Amino acid sequence: MASQAHSNVEEGETKEMDIRSLSSSRHSVYNTQYLHKVGVPPKQNLFREFTATVKETFFHDDPLRPFKDQPRSRKFILGVQAIFPILEWARGYSWRKFRGDLIAGLTIASLCIPQDIGYAKLANLDPQYGLYSSLVPPLIYAFMGSSRDIAIGPVAVVSLLLGTMLSSEIDPIKNKAEYRRLAFTATFFAGITQATLGFLRLGFLIDFLSHAAIVGFMAGAAVTIALQQLKGLLGIKDFTKKSDIISVMNSVWGNVHHGWNWQTILIGVSFLSFLLFAKYIGKTSRKLFWVPAIAPLISVILSTFFVYITHAEKKGVQIVKHIEKGINPSSVDQIYFSGDYLLKGLRIGVVAGMIALTEAVAIGRTFASMKDYQINGNKEMVALGAMNVVGSMTSCYVATGSFSRSAVNYMAGCETAVSNIIMSCVVFLTLEFITPLFKYTPNAILASIIISAVIGLIDVPAAILIWKIDKFDFVACLGAFLGVVFSSVEIGLLIAVTISFAKILLQVTRPRTAILGKLPRTTVYRNIQQYPEAAKVPGVLIVRVDSAIYFSNSNYVKERILRWLMDEEELVKAACQPTIQFLIVEMSPVTDIDTSGIHALEELHRSLGKKGVQLILANPGPTVIDKLHASDFANLIGEDKIFLTVSDAVSSCSPKLVEEV
Repeated sequence: MASQAHSNVEEGETKEMDIRSLSSSRHSVYNTQYLHKVGVPPKQNLFREFTATVKETFFHDDPLRPFKDQPRSRKFILGVQAIFPILEWARGYSWRKFRGDLIAGLTIASLCIPQDIGYAKLANLDPQYGLYSSLVPPLIYAFMGSSRDIAIGPVAVVSLLLGTMLSSEIDPIKNKAEYRRLAFTATFFAGITQATLGFLRLGFLIDFLSHAAIVGFMAGAAVTIALQQLKGLLGIKDFTKKSDIISVMNSVWGNVHHGWNWQTILIGVSFLSFLLFAKYIGKTSRKLFWVPAIAPLISVILSTFFVYITHAEKKGVQIVKHIEKGINPSSVDQIYFSGDYLLKGLRIGVVAGMIALTEAVAIGRTFASMKDYQINGNKEMVALGAMNVVGSMTSCYVATGSFSRSAVNYMAGCETAVSNIIMSCVVFLTLEFITPLFKYTPNAILASIIISAVIGLIDVPAAILIWKIDKFDFVACLGAFLGVVFSSVEIGLLIAVTISFAKILLQVTRPRTAILGKLPRTTVYRNIQQYPEAAKVPGVLIVRVDSAIYFSNSNYVKERILRWLMDEEELVKAACQPTIQFLIVEMSPVTDIDTSGIHALEELHRSLGKKGVQLILANPGPTVIDKLHASDFANLIGEDKIFLTVSDAVSSCSPKLVEEV
């Protein structure tokens, strides 16, 4: 009996010890949650920190990496190859690649020749200047560019932009020579702008023009270009110089009785139908890509022959008449380097250069991703700038990457930029020997070619997708489109840029905030709107700020948090729940904070103190926590009010919650 009693006593003591041990273990588990405090990064040398920031901003791709640990002679070779990439890939060039480039070059040449003649008219220049712009710039780009697929030459949007902006300064008919000089000046400064952006590694500036704005701008430009081609398609001689849809339609219907020429309409509509049908055939089968590629040249040949044998020009059908024979004459002495036209050329050149750059980089990236290789954006800008600077000195106007030609180039099986060299050689032969044959080419066929080419710029599926994804983006898209169509290209571009910047400012000044709740059976806290099952913590309000806190939004963030608190207090009062005693700010999305942001937190802390609510911070990043300590804000609220996770912060506020977990 005594032995049994002694055994019972020992068993009771053992159980008591187990209970104490379990309690101690549980208490230890709770305490381990707070062993990991928010780390404060070590102090760094200010100069090194500034240097690191600049490097990450402008040299994020580490362009000097290939030069590390290389002998001086090798560095020189790598430096030359960096400027002229052709010296690098030409060593592995083969006959198989040349066959692909030859076919692609001949194919895009058949497409570019009639397009160049039409685009030159769009820029209010003589036809040969369009051909000039497909001779020199592609050669320069082939040596300096990093894209294998992009096809260089004049494009419809830039031609229209130049034609509109230049003609607002100088009449292209009355002052033809001065107009041409201003065009070369604008081209020179377009190239300088592009090259400067590349050298200074400021290519990110073109990203401020959002994709949505570009879609709308391109579609509006396509409609405007197509409407202006009604002059050639209908044979109207007295046509408005304005580009907005109302002026154009008034001009079209105002000439319906006396200005329209039925022979011109017959030629234009017939070949436009043929070109659109050829495009349809090309879309039905990838193997038939060559059909829409050669259709423009076939149209030019057939229509020219038809006009020649029927003498349709005597019946009112307008023809090209004359294209200057021979290669590009020098235009160095024609560029304005002083006087009033210098500033006008600079202004027009900067705008045209940025638009041309945006289109070329977008095209280059698109086809590079399709073939799984990388292009260097800054090198592309330097290459495009160099080709336009040289082009301005050889009677060319602004050239860039053409989407339609690049698509044909890609589908034709191009391997390298040699396809541009092949195209340039064909254009050279055309200028030397074939240009007299274009004398009887009707303007109607050029209008048809341009209309068929720009239709592809109207991307309806992209606009629908923009509407589904982001309504504000759609406003930017629609605003740019309507601005171009109902006013002018410049106004449309201005609207596109303005709306893009407005979106950035709106996102910066009005960042998103969210109320967080605890997901059942976890220690994870998420947005209660995204996860309706997430439960709020009684007596605790958890707010997440989804942006850096700067002077531009600090006051809004503070006021928005206080409004969240007021709304929550009304809800808990109506539901007879515990009042809010703690406000936790989840700061993991807050990448940075400035002086105004610190002041906003101090004001928030004071406002909450008057309400009897404690401010607690959760998971501030390294930059933020460093500035909180530097400003002494961490001491103001207390080191014990800054936690690694929201779960730690909630546990410190509500021990009962820990027991429930």
